[in-house]
Amino acid sequence: MDFGIKDKVALVQGASTGLGYAAALELAKEGCRVAICSLDKTRIQKAAENIKKNTGATVQGYVCDIADRDSRQTMLAEIKKNWGTIEILVANNGGPSAGYFDTLNDDQWSRALQGNLIAMKDSAQEVLPGMQATGWGRIVFITSVSVKQPIDSLILSNTARAGLTGYAKTLSAQVAEQGITVNMVLPGIHDTERVKELHADLSDPALIANDIPMKRLGQPSELAAVIAFIASTRASYLTGQSIVVDGGLVKGLF
Repeated sequence: MDFGIKDKVALVQGASTGLGYAAALELAKEGCRVAICSLDKTRIQKAAENIKKNTGATVQGYVCDIADRDSRQTMLAEIKKNWGTIEILVANNGGPSAGYFDTLNDDQWSRALQGNLIAMKDSAQEVLPGMQATGWGRIVFITSVSVKQPIDSLILSNTARAGLTGYAKTLSAQVAEQGITVNMVLPGIHDTERVKELHADLSDPALIANDIPMKRLGQPSELAAVIAFIASTRASYLTGQSIVVDGGLVKGLF
């Protein structure tokens, strides 16, 4: 299937490892010119080199604090100078601290809302003018199944990502006529560093997958394949959707 996004300019945030890296790799396989970013210079450069080696695509790594406006603006200016308008945005940031309502302080709440709601909202609005000018764009937010089925120990993530979902759904309707789609992918329990950290107390890693009907963790590449489709020309009538990729973990009907 031709996804029709060869030579499109894509920005994937939080892409040195895990789900962001997998999404960037998949878009590069489809022929996109891919900008990737993270806080760690060594890791993002290594990620860019690996993607180039495996796909032959044009890839550039940037050091960027997604939660910092100035850092984002510096990166966006350089991407625009080198490649032009960003046509595909995969908005992604690491999940906030685990904890319960009575174990988290105001600073942790502030950082969670800034990093997983405000920065994601701002990232979308920073690329929208270019998309509006060309009449085409794809915005994909990586959120979590917690917006469908809250996770007890992740009250910060549950709250911030649910807010982002409300924003994204509203935004999707406001830009739909302009050829821009806005969607969310909701990963379940995938084989990432984040998941291993959250379940570090389990002696047997297989127990992490105990509640998943498929009885295994998702691979980042499986989520990335969904993201690539959403970002493609083939998904032109798909917008405002929260697409769960979880091996059947979420039990709700909606």
